[in-house]
Amino acid sequence: MNDAGRHPCAIEAIDVRKYFDRGIVHALDGVALSVERGEFVAITGPSGSGKSTLLHLLAALDTPTSGTIRVDGEDLDRIKDLNRFRRTHIGLVFQLHNLLPHLDVAKNVQIPMFGTHRSHRERTERADVLLAEVDLEGKGRRLPTELSGGERQRVAIARALANDPSVVLADEPTGSLDSASVERVLGLFRRLRAETGMTLVMVTHDRDVARTADRIVEIRDGRVAADTSSSAA
Repeated sequence: MNDAGRHPCAIEAIDVRKYFDRGIVHALDGVALSVERGEFVAITGPSGSGKSTLLHLLAALDTPTSGTIRVDGEDLDRIKDLNRFRRTHIGLVFQLHNLLPHLDVAKNVQIPMFGTHRSHRERTERADVLLAEVDLEGKGRRLPTELSGGERQRVAIARALANDPSVVLADEPTGSLDSASVERVLGLFRRLRAETGMTLVMVTHDRDVARTADRIVEIRDGRVAADTSSSAA
């Protein structure tokens, strides 16, 4: 697990704005958010509220129109190689697992490790360890099409953890799963968080899923409308 423990916050968003269509559409309009290390935060809100836009900015997949975003104390706007930073600090999980269908499960997990110092043997061993952690031991040589939807999402989680990120960002990770798979994925997140101390930020439209987090941050019309503990919510 990457450790930048000198800085108390894993994520900071300060007066973040994101405009589209030459400033006509205000996807985010002055969002402020702080996430402590090891915290599990759920971001909720109706469709079009800006919650996924915010997650993409936190993941350095896009840049804000204005404002400041810091991950592990690093100002994303000042980082020259965002791809490298994202590869080593941030794990990403999406609703559609985005696995490459022509690669077996183990190779899909290894994808973030390419371009790192790890040798072929180290990548292979690391993938096997991660697959065991997500209860998919022995399935590394299967193709994604041979797995269930819940299993494919667990492969995506293993891939997100490939380089020991300090922050994991998940965009609707349970949105396309049946109820049994939802419970298994959420249980996996809880277990991995307890074991690794990772910071987890999850976008979800499902209030029951959101209640599994420490905090629920509600986004409406591009702004933070509420920020409460999940017990209070």
